[in-house]
Amino acid sequence: MTDAHTKDMAYSVNEREIVLDILMELEKPDTLSHVVVNAALEKYQYLLKNKRSFITRLTQGTIERRIELDYIIDSFSKTPVRKMKPLIRNLLELSVYQLKYMDGVPASAVCNEAVKLAGKRHFTNLKGFVNGVLRNIARNLDKCVYPDKNKDYVKYCSVTYSMPEWLIKLWQETYTNEETEQILKGFYKEKVTYIRCNTKKLTMEQLQEKLTEENVTAKRVDQIPYALSIEGYDYLLGLQSFQNGEFFVQDISSMLAGEAADPNDDDYVIDVCAAPGGKSMNIALKMKGGHVEARDLTETKTAMIEENIARMGLDNISVKQWDALVTDEQAKEKADIVIADLPCSGLGIIGRKPDIKYNTDRDKLKSLAALQRDILSVVCTYVKPGGILLYSTCTINREENEDNVEWFVKEFPFTLEGQARQLLPGRDGTDGFFIARLRKDGGA
Repeated sequence: MTDAHTKDMAYSVNEREIVLDILMELEKPDTLSHVVVNAALEKYQYLLKNKRSFITRLTQGTIERRIELDYIIDSFSKTPVRKMKPLIRNLLELSVYQLKYMDGVPASAVCNEAVKLAGKRHFTNLKGFVNGVLRNIARNLDKCVYPDKNKDYVKYCSVTYSMPEWLIKLWQETYTNEETEQILKGFYKEKVTYIRCNTKKLTMEQLQEKLTEENVTAKRVDQIPYALSIEGYDYLLGLQSFQNGEFFVQDISSMLAGEAADPNDDDYVIDVCAAPGGKSMNIALKMKGGHVEARDLTETKTAMIEENIARMGLDNISVKQWDALVTDEQAKEKADIVIADLPCSGLGIIGRKPDIKYNTDRDKLKSLAALQRDILSVVCTYVKPGGILLYSTCTINREENEDNVEWFVKEFPFTLEGQARQLLPGRDGTDGFFIARLRKDGGA
């Protein structure tokens, strides 16, 4: 493909139409926003960075602000959002997001492009409706009345932070109103990309130098000697340092789980739900010898782990396909450390995967908490007497976290070391994450 042809393609692409396509794809059941967005960005990798950034911001912003956007639309439209055709609803939502949150985009361009897209998608009869609603909102957006914080705190938070009311009530059971709002605000803080240096290949100084050569800004992270925050990169997978396996992406909260595990150099570690392999690789890099066995349920997940291990060039990890609910008799009392970062509701990473908040409910939380107990009952048998079970989740839900730990130490011969740690967005500068270090009774 010639450069001229690529430029012609880039000029002919309508970024708003790509966003609309992504949002319509997400109307299908069991689709995940980060998967669909990443696929779209890969397809349109030839676009300039600013165009891909526009697509990412508009898509993610529309998804995470959907409750607020619908509230605004309902304030100005005679037809309620819930009665609109999905395409028209998505088109209005992405347009209102631009009007509300993207100052550099002229209101006239937002309205005109939405009308064109309505016509292009065979809704010519609704072009007038789209135009009327959007121009009314553009003129009167600052006059939209939000719920009163003092009269209905839950409704206020729901609209202001686009969070389902039941989730706000869930957090109010554990946290004060101020703490709850701090969590909600935390989800909207700027997302930082953190990486874990492959210290078996190069030093932190060498990695920083290489990233600088690739025009990436890399900064050290306090208290974690092998971590960097990076920014300014265009396409992460295109970085030579990434391809060479000189680092992998890992959130700070996940690195802290490795810190809590605190392996000895010759430990045998089993990571029972390891995909995509970040915690396993972090633990392997922390040991001079020892071995990590990274397990997961499906061939797809184990292949993902193997691909990452191969890229990093690590020789002290093996991969095993195994159902964590099934007892592995060969593994009983074999592990110095068992990493149990178990399937959870993911409420702590809503800031990165906003569709989570729309796709769960209290029944799902209860079933996940039960699943976690079932898995813990099996995998705790792999821990040697005196060994460690490191339990973690990426959620903010007492039932899945503190309640499960309290149940576990009553039912099994383990003792909680120190205090379980609940990291909160907005307070700790991380995603919402839970870590508990449990030692098995006995041992030398």
